[in-house]
Amino acid sequence: MSNNESDKPQAAPQSPPPSAPVPTSGREEKKSGWERDVLEKLALFAVKEQRARRRWGIFFRISILVVIVLGAWMAFTYGRTESEPLGTHTALVEIKGTIESEGQGSAGVVIPALDKAFAATDSVGVILKINSPGGSPVQAGMINDEITRLRKAYPKKPIYVVVEEVCASGGYYIAAAADKIFVNKASLIGSVGVLMDGFGFTGLMDKLGVERRLLTAGENKSFMDPFSPQSPKQREYAQSMLDEIHQQFIEVVRQGRGTRLKETPDTFSGLVWTGSKAVELGLADGYGTVDSVARDVIKAEDVVDYTQTENLSERVLKKFGVAFGAGFAKTMMSSAPPQLR
Repeated sequence: MSNNESDKPQAAPQSPPPSAPVPTSGREEKKSGWERDVLEKLALFAVKEQRARRRWGIFFRISILVVIVLGAWMAFTYGRTESEPLGTHTALVEIKGTIESEGQGSAGVVIPALDKAFAATDSVGVILKINSPGGSPVQAGMINDEITRLRKAYPKKPIYVVVEEVCASGGYYIAAAADKIFVNKASLIGSVGVLMDGFGFTGLMDKLGVERRLLTAGENKSFMDPFSPQSPKQREYAQSMLDEIHQQFIEVVRQGRGTRLKETPDTFSGLVWTGSKAVELGLADGYGTVDSVARDVIKAEDVVDYTQTENLSERVLKKFGVAFGAGFAKTMMSSAPPQLR
């Protein structure tokens, strides 16, 4: 190498150019935006869920408070009259519908109302308004016995029965204990008889090839079982029970009506009569309504209702058909007890 070449100045090393920013792909930007949207939606959903939970919590608290207040109010007012009378009045107790162990026609509802009506110091007489086709002889007998007791305990306070549409069988069993019975000319009165009804499925089971498997300890434990044949002995026994209860019914009517009753061969046959015919036969005493009896017979025109009303739970159960469903199942699965109907 020559000196001329070695004497040439050396070029300074150039630094590498600064690196340009790496461009972000569109896919990564889209991915980042999607994640942000998801997070925002989750956060918004959580806020809405929290608010909804808070609102439902307030709603349930208010509902519970309303139920408690309503229950306390009903417990306080259950069985009370709408207003406390300031003077003499006629006490009213109503029996409506079937007479049975549950509901408005039960002894547990009617008897306390009668007790309050008689015990009220300002009541000068009691009207028992009946609109019933009948029902349980046990419940009817209990109410009849209580009316008899109250008449002895309050000899100066009469009790009159007023019939609207129908007062038959168990309803008349109760009415017979009153001092007098007032009806409408077209009312249906009587039906002094007893029945026991049910179903027998043995023929249907034979056609379907269904075998009844029933084990009992006791010769008559399957008495009136709807899925087993009815033996003549059991039928005879059932008839004897009905005859006994029928005789009890007859004695109650005879004792209650006394010499007013004009017996005929059909009086205790289970027939139903119109109100006008019932007056003729001595099954009723005359015509009247609640207002006319209070005004013209008891001489106390102001009427105060002592009838006890159903509580909230009973109304709710009936509204949803629980009582109907239970009654239907009972009817389908077993024979009904004797009925004054």
